Amino acid sequence: MQETVELTVLQVASAAWATSAGAMVLFEMLDSTGIPFSRLGEPGAISFLYDASAFPKAWTVAFVAASVTFAASMFADRWTGLLIPLWTSVFGVLAPVVVGQILVGPNHDLGSDGGIYQTLLASAAFGLLLVGSVRVLTGRLIEPAILARLGKTLIVMLPVIMASDLLLAWFKLAGSGLLDSVTGWQILVRGLCLLIVVTATATGWVWGRRGRLTARRITGLLTVATIAIGGWLGVTAAMTRIPPPQYFVPTSISQVFLGFDVPDPPTAWVLFTQWRPNILFLAAAIAAITVYLWAVRSLRRRGDAWPVGRTVAWIAGWAVVVFVTSSGFGKYSAPDFGVHMIVHMSLNMAAPILLVLGGVITLLLRATRSDPTRPAGLHDWITWTLHWPVLRILFNPLVVFILFVGSYYGLYFTGIFGEYMRFHWAHQLMNVHFLIAGYLFYALVIGVDRPPRPLPHIGKLGFVLAAMPFHAFFGVILMTGDILIAENFYRYFGLPWSDLRAAQYLAGGVAWAGGEIPLLLVIIALGIQWSRQDAKDARRKDRHLDTGRDDEFDQYNRMLEQLAARGAARPSPGNAEENDT
Repeated sequence: MQETVELTVLQVASAAWATSAGAMVLFEMLDSTGIPFSRLGEPGAISFLYDASAFPKAWTVAFVAASVTFAASMFADRWTGLLIPLWTSVFGVLAPVVVGQILVGPNHDLGSDGGIYQTLLASAAFGLLLVGSVRVLTGRLIEPAILARLGKTLIVMLPVIMASDLLLAWFKLAGSGLLDSVTGWQILVRGLCLLIVVTATATGWVWGRRGRLTARRITGLLTVATIAIGGWLGVTAAMTRIPPPQYFVPTSISQVFLGFDVPDPPTAWVLFTQWRPNILFLAAAIAAITVYLWAVRSLRRRGDAWPVGRTVAWIAGWAVVVFVTSSGFGKYSAPDFGVHMIVHMSLNMAAPILLVLGGVITLLLRATRSDPTRPAGLHDWITWTLHWPVLRILFNPLVVFILFVGSYYGLYFTGIFGEYMRFHWAHQLMNVHFLIAGYLFYALVIGVDRPPRPLPHIGKLGFVLAAMPFHAFFGVILMTGDILIAENFYRYFGLPWSDLRAAQYLAGGVAWAGGEIPLLLVIIALGIQWSRQDAKDARRKDRHLDTGRDDEFDQYNRMLEQLAARGAARPSPGNAEENDT
């Protein structure tokens, strides 16, 4: 990996991020408790201050992520070496946000999801603009292809950032007027800064389309955008120091933990009719389906075909995700353990089966092309990632098996589940984990995309059969066990319709049946795939034989003739004795 201005910016920025995050661990320990710095030397003071709030832990996550990013930027010899830092950076930038103001008050489930998307997209979009500014201001030109790609990326990201900003404004104001609080004024100023960034980006896009985007105009637009981004970030930091109006709204116990009330029991009618959008998964589903359909359209415009069944499977998989997270099932997945297990099994079993049959990686590779004359694009990135050694480890059957099966026992039979259910971000993290673990498992077994470590059909069958007893055993433990899972958490709600024992019994039955039935269906599908593959191999071999270029059969017959002739020429033991006499 060549030394570039972008790599230098990454090294400097990650070092500054690690330094500031490490300092924030100490500052938050003191700020959240009001204890002066002089008392840090007292016995037990540091451990007490560290556990007093979630912020020191969140900034510790940020510090670790920044340190990993800095180390990778210094020693990585290719861009795939930055994929792990990219993944850890997602947690690093989100950690201080998800435990902050968006975790408090009614509707904080919606506010948290909006904050997650805004943080990730703003970090990416503003980072691109700032790196572009550094490049231009240091006298380095941006290639036209890179500039066009930057414009397209920002055109997609910035509207989503604005939409999430509106959602957060609605959540934080909690029904109060925009100019009735300091938070309202801060929201207004931040919105103006964001509008300036959007205007500068749109102006550059229009000028670029008309061929009027000169180097001087690029410099001016990037300078304006950089100043506006600085203002946006400054106001965002200031907002964390002032309690917003949603802090002062009367809040029920259910709203404290969930963001909304659940007065009705989870009957079938309620589960199917009382919808509440899960913005995190709803937006992800929309984006995934949109990209998939774009790729299918690109293929068809070139005259290439793509199986309709795969498109249907991909859309159906995301439809399952949206249904179980945004319907009444998603709404009641936190206050009722039985409903939670239905959502869990759907995300871990049903949705991944459909998604892996969509073959999204194969589709993207066919829909995009590698062009040596242009900067690396999506096709190159996917190809390089598929040959990434870490991906081979991630798709190792043993690793996938432990993730798929061990998650049940490690999550529910420890205190992790009860602790995570108290926070919306942790509940969402569990759901994401269920979906990814299921996707990895079924990608190895029946996936259309070729994994880095493909298994033979007999290995796939053994892989599935090995997982089946663990689901049954897990379900039996839930149904017959005396200990209630996360009992303290569920009793916090004090819901009149809640029956913890019945909910856990239902959860055990769902885990048992919900684990066995999909796996049986997968075995049937695997058998069909196996049969089709054998038939395909046989037809290919027959075609090869029909060409007359394959003399394997004739060679085999000649080998038998040679062995027979060699056996006939060799004297028998009886004949040898007669000759000796």
